[in-house]
Amino acid sequence: MMDALSVVSQLRDLASEPQNREVIVQDEGCLPGLVLFLDHQNPDVLLATLQTMRYLAELTPNISTMKNELGMMVSLENLTGREGLSVDITALAQEVYNILTAPVPRTPERENRKKSQFFINSTQKKAKSVTLHIQGLDTTDQRGLCEEALLKVRGVISFTFQMASKRCTVRIRSDLPTESLASAIAATKVLSAQQVVKNEAGEEIFISLNQQPGVEVKQNAALPDYLPEEEESPERLVDRAISRTTAKDDSSGSWLNSAASFLTKTFYW
Repeated sequence: MMDALSVVSQLRDLASEPQNREVIVQDEGCLPGLVLFLDHQNPDVLLATLQTMRYLAELTPNISTMKNELGMMVSLENLTGREGLSVDITALAQEVYNILTAPVPRTPERENRKKSQFFINSTQKKAKSVTLHIQGLDTTDQRGLCEEALLKVRGVISFTFQMASKRCTVRIRSDLPTESLASAIAATKVLSAQQVVKNEAGEEIFISLNQQPGVEVKQNAALPDYLPEEEESPERLVDRAISRTTAKDDSSGSWLNSAASFLTKTFYW
């Protein structure tokens, strides 16, 4: 049974991992729900909510969305002057408020180009997102095996797991064959991968990937947490792989989906 503290605590744990922060802010239910929690009477809920927001605000592209969320700035300002709260809560509320109201530094175009070349390569080819269904992805140990396998494939930029649905969304260079990922995962001897795509009716289907036994996998020189926004255009890819990193499309219902539903439907505690 979900309650406010358990939901926001787990959301805070998710937000502590950089690869989850964009997904949480883009979710239709999580950010509005966090704003509601800023009016909660339980100090533990307030503190966990502010900690979550502090994590989310570390990703610069999130700041504008958070600042413009209905009720966000007013609730933060009210917390800083609310009586009976601990110094930790009021200080953290002020810190988040200051981050959201501070001017967002703009990265010079020249620096953007330099980063693009570092993340991709000098050809500046676009990257793509591929969603894989991984059979055998049941435990953290198996997740670790999958991570090690993907890290060895040259051309893998980043990846995010949705353990509840046994899926992994991988950002790769556009010239990297998806079969290379399947080969690397199959090399673990306990995992196998299929690509998740949508058919003409918009339904999700699994496509078997032809493994390449002789594929050469090399350790990446660098693994960035994020791909520059100007380089990513997964919606335009002809392979039509599902590009969403959020787990809320999981047919079995993911934790994030359940949490978002709880957040948006619960207005009084």
